[in-house]
This record gives sequence, structure tokens and C-alpha cells, in this order.
Amino acid sequence: MSARIFQRPKNAMQSGRARLDEWILEFAPAEAKRPDPLMGWAGSGDTQAQVQLTFADSAAAQAYADKCGIAAEVYATPPRRLKLQAYADNFR
Repeated sequence: MSARIFQRPKNAMQSGRARLDEWILEFAPAEAKRPDPLMGWAGSGDTQAQVQLTFADSAAAQAYADKCGIAAEVYATPPRRLKLQAYADNFR
């Protein structure tokens, strides 16, 4: 069983920063999704893909993965780049 540990990205549609400091452990899919014969929806028998565990920091998530024998890869959060711009810049 493998997983990835990452920090939740900021939603581009909202300006809030709630829950951005949480780290998430998300399991990799064990099998490919296939269409349901009746409705045509994509699904699989893999229930681990529905599980997301949240932690306060990456060290706690890595410790949990090590304790449970989960091969986890930590993805670092890229640094934020601010584009500071004045309203007057639209008319130059």
C-alpha cells in the first residue's frame, strides 16, 4: 500500500486560508476505475481511495505511515509567489 503526503492547496476561487496548514495522507489507487455496466459511472472496488487522513504537520503524517507500514512519499509545498500590482498598472 502506498500513499502520498501533501499540504492542501489554496482554492483559487476563494480568498480564505482556512485549513491550509493541514497535511493530508492520501492513499494511491490500488486498481483502475472502470465504468459501471448499468449507469456508466466510473468506479472501482478500492475503498482506500476514499480515505484522507489529516495531520498537523508532515512529521506526524510520516510517523503514522511508518507505524502502519505504509510506503509514503512527502510532496513539499512550493513557495508562494505574490504578484504585487497596482490598479494604475492596467493603464500603462
